Amino acid sequence: MKNIPSNLQEYHEIYKHSIENPEQFWSEIADGFLWHEKWDKVLNWNFKDPMIEWFSGAKFNITENCLDRHLAEKGDQTAIIWEPNNPKEIHRKYTYQELYTEVCLFANVLKRKGIVKGDRICIYMPMVPELVIAILACARIGAVHSVIFGGFSAQSISDRIQDAGARMVITSDGGYRGAKEIPLKFVIDDALVQCPTIENIIVLNRTNTPVSMIKERDFWWHEEMATALELGLTDCVPEIMDAEDLLFILYTSGSTGKPKGVVHTCGGYMVYTAYTFKNVMQYKTGEIFFCTADIGWITGHSYIIYGPLANGAISMIYEGVPNYPDAGRMWDIVDKHSINILYTAPTAIRSLMAAGDKWLEGKNLSSLKKLGSVGEPINEEAWNWYNEKIGKGQCPIVDTWWQTETGGMMMSPIAGVTPAKPGYAMFPLPGVQVMLVDEKGDEIIGNGVSGNLCIKFPWPGMLRTTYGDHERCRLTYFSAYPNLYFTGDGCLRDEDGYYRITGRVDDVLNVSGHRIGTAEVENAINMHTGVVESAIVGYPHDIKGQGIYAYVICHALEIEEELMRQDILQTVSRIIGAVAKPDKIQFVSGLPKTRSGKIMRRILRKIAEGDITNLGDTSTLLDPTIVIEIVQGKLS
Repeated sequence: MKNIPSNLQEYHEIYKHSIENPEQFWSEIADGFLWHEKWDKVLNWNFKDPMIEWFSGAKFNITENCLDRHLAEKGDQTAIIWEPNNPKEIHRKYTYQELYTEVCLFANVLKRKGIVKGDRICIYMPMVPELVIAILACARIGAVHSVIFGGFSAQSISDRIQDAGARMVITSDGGYRGAKEIPLKFVIDDALVQCPTIENIIVLNRTNTPVSMIKERDFWWHEEMATALELGLTDCVPEIMDAEDLLFILYTSGSTGKPKGVVHTCGGYMVYTAYTFKNVMQYKTGEIFFCTADIGWITGHSYIIYGPLANGAISMIYEGVPNYPDAGRMWDIVDKHSINILYTAPTAIRSLMAAGDKWLEGKNLSSLKKLGSVGEPINEEAWNWYNEKIGKGQCPIVDTWWQTETGGMMMSPIAGVTPAKPGYAMFPLPGVQVMLVDEKGDEIIGNGVSGNLCIKFPWPGMLRTTYGDHERCRLTYFSAYPNLYFTGDGCLRDEDGYYRITGRVDDVLNVSGHRIGTAEVENAINMHTGVVESAIVGYPHDIKGQGIYAYVICHALEIEEELMRQDILQTVSRIIGAVAKPDKIQFVSGLPKTRSGKIMRRILRKIAEGDITNLGDTSTLLDPTIVIEIVQGKLS
């Protein structure tokens, strides 16, 4: 693939080329893929409507680039490795040829059920190989997949199905996640009471959970696949797609009211995810890449499936959670499968760090070459632990910043190529034109400055719309500042020109006239040796306007609260300054997080404000009971 730097000088040269000649830059990368017809024009765009088209007129199918074109040279190479939730269950591997055959079989199953190009299919499955197969089968025939994390409530699923107007659901009888068994089919049946557009459900048998199967509507995966095999349907001619045809809809987590379905299209998304994967991870043939995200989120779409497979990589999938059956499981997996690249979330890193180094004893991590983090800025203490204990100081760490809406990584160190600094996303990737603006939208020039992070030029992986409501897309992302995509994040560009995400703009506090990023305060608190994790929100303060309220998780189960409070205040004062010291600190055993690992600050803000009667829907949280505990702690 072209335009992959191998040293810092090359990065600067390639970045300069990508900014001065963006259409040529992306055309050079896109030339490396399989197209039936090339594009009429590389890019058409304006940020006013908005309207973005990449490689319009190009004809191709994304699965040919993820599967077919690898068969001649890599047909016998492993494409995906699946590690089950239960370590005693046997793992499975699929070569590119085996994955191709399974995808074609299931694509033909979908076609036999009447699914055609443009139909929307809701997928609600555990982290099993069949989930990958279902997604690629949809793309094979031009159906639009909408994956919902296997843990959402029936109401959340119903809202998404209705918004997408889906014709089919692909699910499982149940799923395993740590010590829990999730009754997926039962939840789907409950959701479909309000979903008249659904005609068929295909059900994978994973847990042998007794389920209700409705005649002429519900069908078993294994029976349908057996029939397709008997009929010899092991090949499926791919649907020829335009580069701007819909590939998938992904509903963002934590949204209130009507679900917000982010739309990604085929061509630009493929080019962008493949390029960023190859570039940031500096992927080499034969390396085993382990992204611990769930495929129900954008990270799983882009960097478990499409990005790696488009590069002919070996992608690892894990069904369970990092600390099941114990806190050594992640390191067992790295040891067992000789993982070369590990890409995980700061939440997971902090959790495993808090569990203690004893879980690393006897685990061979020498296969690791590169490490990555995703989902939120990683705090310095966790970065250093990750670097020293997991990477042994030998593995470059890529702290990636991006969003569901961007499709792929936007800012990040490039492994072994550009420098890294704990907590910093460092530089924009080639092709990404970032700028900092003030509240009026005027660009902030120079280094040693902070502002709101915007993007001033399109990139191929960006969202095209929000499904069924283009005005919502315009208002959410393009209305704050004329002719700019507003990320919603604040950002610091330090004296060296390195970028650091300081948190959502609505998570920036104004304390006595000082703008203080919640991420900055959290990072300072988390540097205290007794702290596992923290979350900062603002609350009304009679004198300061906004006060700082800190929720803090400590290593020890029992602490001397007042002494710990004073220690934390001293730590924050030392690292940031007295102005950033929390006004209130509440010690908690956990934080309300979505299943993607993001802290639900809306709830914490309401509790801090004393508004505990209207906390909103908590059913989509990983552990809703933690909210009750925090409220009780606030009241006590």
